[in-house]
Amino acid sequence: MTLEDIIIRLEELCPPQFAVSWDNSGLQVGRYDQDIKTVCLAVDATSPVISFASLQGADLLVTHHPLLFSGIKRIHDRDYIGKRVMELIRNDISCYAMHTNFDVMGMADAAADLLRLTDREVLEVTYEDEVSKEGIGRIGRLQEHMSLDEFAALVRDVFGLEQVRVYGDPNDTIITCAVLPGSGKEEIGLAAARGADVMVTGDVNHHAGLDAVEKGIAVIDAGHYGVEKLFVPYMEDYLRRNLPGLKILRAPEREPCHTV
Repeated sequence: MTLEDIIIRLEELCPPQFAVSWDNSGLQVGRYDQDIKTVCLAVDATSPVISFASLQGADLLVTHHPLLFSGIKRIHDRDYIGKRVMELIRNDISCYAMHTNFDVMGMADAAADLLRLTDREVLEVTYEDEVSKEGIGRIGRLQEHMSLDEFAALVRDVFGLEQVRVYGDPNDTIITCAVLPGSGKEEIGLAAARGADVMVTGDVNHHAGLDAVEKGIAVIDAGHYGVEKLFVPYMEDYLRRNLPGLKILRAPEREPCHTV
């Protein structure tokens, strides 16, 4: 099976037109006519991930975050991005990223499914045509009301996290939840305006958390990687169902930071 064949199936799931304008999803490194037998999945194309893919004989690395975000003018081994590109090419490994198109067409609903949200809608519309409105994040209702701390414990458990950071009164009742995997502090105001009692996201800094509480919305910071790591099992399931002839590997990854 060629890389081009696989890309066709990946883009059936997450068409490129659903990616936002600033993104760089798609083929990062590779040959469209390359024969692909083994695919490695990861959230990020880090040096350890690329080394693992090479040692395991992978032909294709599929990641959530793009390896190349902005323009690159030089490729050499004293630049960490250049070094990764060289390592991929040296080992004949193609690299394909599914970023905001996956956020829109896979990640948001997968996260909402884990939280068991009902009556859900798109949080922020980023794509609209005569047929549908799509976008990042979801907002919906919990199946049962619970306190903020009870819901925070649920978030921690369903996403398999050691801990989450919570802004808000622990005893507040949570009925409506917004969830935006990755970095969502810029959308907290939107979630509040849409009537959410809490927003689950990542990369929430001190001031954003304080401001959210002033706006009347609690925030649960589950970490950027903490929610987006669901990309790997999601894509493994998709590839096994739709391209059963491929060997699928998961690159070893863990939370990028730890608490001492």
